[in-house]
Amino acid sequence: MYRYFLQEGTYSVAIVLLALDWLIRVVLGIRVIMRRSTVGFTLAWLGVILFLPLLGALIYLLLGERRLGTRRARRIAELRGPYGIWLDGLSRDFPCDDSTLSHGAVLLRRTARGTTGIPALPGNSLELIEDANAFFDRLIADIDAAKSSVHLEFYIWEPGGRVNDVVAALLNAAARGVTCRVLVDDVGADDFIKHPSIDNLRNGGVKVVTMLDVGVVRTLFARIDLRNHRKIAVIDGEIGYTGSQNMADPALFRQDSEIGEWIDAMVRVTGPAVEALQVTLLADWEFETYEGIENAADKFDLRRNALVGDAIVQVVPSGPGMPQATIQELILTAIYAAERELVLTSPYFIPDDAMIKALLSAAARGVEVTLVVPRRSDSRVVRLAGEAYFEELLEGGVKITRFYGGVLHTKAITVDGRVAMFGTVNLDMRSFYLNFEISLLVYDGDFASRVRALQQRYIEGSRALQLEGWRARPFLLRFAQQFFQLLSPVL
Repeated sequence: MYRYFLQEGTYSVAIVLLALDWLIRVVLGIRVIMRRSTVGFTLAWLGVILFLPLLGALIYLLLGERRLGTRRARRIAELRGPYGIWLDGLSRDFPCDDSTLSHGAVLLRRTARGTTGIPALPGNSLELIEDANAFFDRLIADIDAAKSSVHLEFYIWEPGGRVNDVVAALLNAAARGVTCRVLVDDVGADDFIKHPSIDNLRNGGVKVVTMLDVGVVRTLFARIDLRNHRKIAVIDGEIGYTGSQNMADPALFRQDSEIGEWIDAMVRVTGPAVEALQVTLLADWEFETYEGIENAADKFDLRRNALVGDAIVQVVPSGPGMPQATIQELILTAIYAAERELVLTSPYFIPDDAMIKALLSAAARGVEVTLVVPRRSDSRVVRLAGEAYFEELLEGGVKITRFYGGVLHTKAITVDGRVAMFGTVNLDMRSFYLNFEISLLVYDGDFASRVRALQQRYIEGSRALQLEGWRARPFLLRFAQQFFQLLSPVL
């Protein structure tokens, strides 16, 4: 056999390939180590690179780094200057009085300002919308009443059902001279992009743009799973929406998966904070279109809105191009600021060591910590990886309840019934490091109480895990959870 390999010359080729394989592993291993990421993240990727010959290197090059591509990275850098000027003006025109805030709220506000530069804005009014039909009714009514502009940005846009009503409202608005723009993620809105409704919108005068387009060429220069996970709607520059609801009718969306109806919540905002939502959407639009920001104020209906309520709101965008740990730092700050009660609602829960320690620390100092997650998920791997952390949390006094009434998709955190964090961010590494996300920090006891009441209804539709019962789960389930936990830093 040896002589055969020598005769065919394949032995030398094999040696070269083996040397090349190990060279790639060593070079990428050094690169992973020098990135100064978390220990778990670094070890997970080292394992992938070292134990999957060539394939591991390919997976890392595709998914291991937050590469937006040269053109997009340059565009983000170009937008920082005008963005900073706008922030300075917003802070000057709407000073925030910390005397009305709790100590924990002040810490959170200052952390958010320090990491994102966006100030907390007083004088807002917020309406919590607790189900999809109510959201569609409210949004369509606002579009029907629009006078100058309608701007929508959604990760998933799924044609059918109530979404068709939104499309009809947009076409009617465009027909009466309202400027309508729609921005969707290229992956999340894949069905929409292939559907006749996108052509109907464009032919009807609605500008539709896809963000972070996926293609073979782009795969060579940028990471393809960096996604725009934001959900934002702004009408006439005066009314804003955000939350967890995609542009999809839950009565139809993924019903063939037999995991139940998706449960979401949204918030309708009026007041100065709407401008911050609008500018976030504008930045995403410019990121893709290069239309120029010189006339952005007129083009996007940017305006200083009047004070209309008592809620102080801080809009926090996060994702590639911004400080890497922005939203994670804010969530950790919120956890450490809790004095009495902390309730976290998330469809996906894959924490890192820092979050586990923060939750255990809160429980140890007497804070009543409750984690609400769905019993069923659209990702079995992610669910199993998250469940691997439950035993440690239960042992530390954290209450964990699993919602049985469908896929609980609402992302919300309440702190002491005084502060609410509400938006698109899941409690997982993908939301913390990879996705473009949007969150509202609301420093208002009335709104926080409404969110807390919504969380309580979720809890009442859930079953609490008991430590002894959880410890008695089958060995194979425990093994699967522990196995997928090893991949949690890269999920």
